[in-house]
Amino acid sequence: MAPSPRARALWALGAEISGCRACPRLVAWREAVAASPRAAFAGETYWGRPVPGFGDPAATLAVVGLAPAAHGANRTGRMFTGDRSGDWLFGALHRAGYASQPTSRSAADGLELCGAWVTAAVHCAPPANRPDPAERRACAPFLARELALLSDVQVVVALGGLACSAVAALFGCSPRPRFAHLAEHPLPGGRTLVCSYHPSQQNTFTGRLTEDMLDAVFARARALGA
Repeated sequence: MAPSPRARALWALGAEISGCRACPRLVAWREAVAASPRAAFAGETYWGRPVPGFGDPAATLAVVGLAPAAHGANRTGRMFTGDRSGDWLFGALHRAGYASQPTSRSAADGLELCGAWVTAAVHCAPPANRPDPAERRACAPFLARELALLSDVQVVVALGGLACSAVAALFGCSPRPRFAHLAEHPLPGGRTLVCSYHPSQQNTFTGRLTEDMLDAVFARARALGA
């Protein structure tokens, strides 16, 4: 079956994202990381470029993280793939029926998403996992175009406070939504923003985020029509 016009448009946007060199600090960092793999990944060729979103073009759920991990998506070329955060995220998406398998090891591992799209507010791996405000602003139009193309999306799940702020700014929310785990906020066009703690090791190792808490986020997304 030929891809739909929406799928082709999302693929073209992904190709544009992958070629972006707008932020010198991020370009230098992602390429430096790619040139010096961790010992655990010795011999692997890192992606080392901006990482586009991926998933089902007919998604009713969009999951927005902050940015690719240096040795996760920056290595594999697919969002939340190849790191512990991805293990948590795709495990939860699989349990909720959005993912074909509970793990995401490489871009060629056969994972498929059904009804979900996974992306980030910033598409390059940043130093210390923290893009600066100018870098977040520079990347914001990509997320805006992505969510405009994903016209069936009913629920946007923001992983972490910075992702929540990025989505709120994109939709012009005023006052700015309060971030808290499982907090909900209406978005223009009848969509709903659902907030979640990010599945980073800082949160999962300390118990701030548990599997049950993450499952509750996607159960709520289902209940809201995603």
